[in-house]
Amino acid sequence: MTNNKTIRLAGYVNDSLVDGPGIRFTIFTQGCPYACKGCHNPDTWDPKGGEEVLISELISKWKNNPLLDGITLSGGEPLLQKEALLPIIAEAKKDGLNITLYTGSTYEELVKRNDPTINQILKEVDYLIDGPFKIEEINLDLLYRGSNNQRIIDLRKTTPNKIVVIHSIEDF
Repeated sequence: MTNNKTIRLAGYVNDSLVDGPGIRFTIFTQGCPYACKGCHNPDTWDPKGGEEVLISELISKWKNNPLLDGITLSGGEPLLQKEALLPIIAEAKKDGLNITLYTGSTYEELVKRNDPTINQILKEVDYLIDGPFKIEEINLDLLYRGSNNQRIIDLRKTTPNKIVVIHSIEDF
């Protein structure tokens, strides 16, 4: 049960329109090893920053918003707290919400790790926005991303056969 489990957060947004399709509850995890030049959230880099929050309290916040289409796990680097993501993802799925996950790693790097927890996360998440932000590839016209190297991957189509399926903007 999630009653006493915690996650370290930089914060959350109750009704974001820019962090994935539809109206989203966006969770900004604390801690990031990438420290990308030009990062939009440099205050999330310090793994000791932010605050510890009970996962059950975080979940109760989105349950009070009947307009949500999904949750977004952002950061920082959410996968630094991969164990804490599992109950969040499970509860979001139970509530019928889709899940978008941002990571500075590429999908291929995550698969190569063959980490059981990350593999489970990849099975449950709907959309993966992968790759580090690269200031030299900045593109303000991209949907949900900051630089051209980042991809929106449809994990519902990708995970079964490990062939990356880039999500079509028209599908949103």
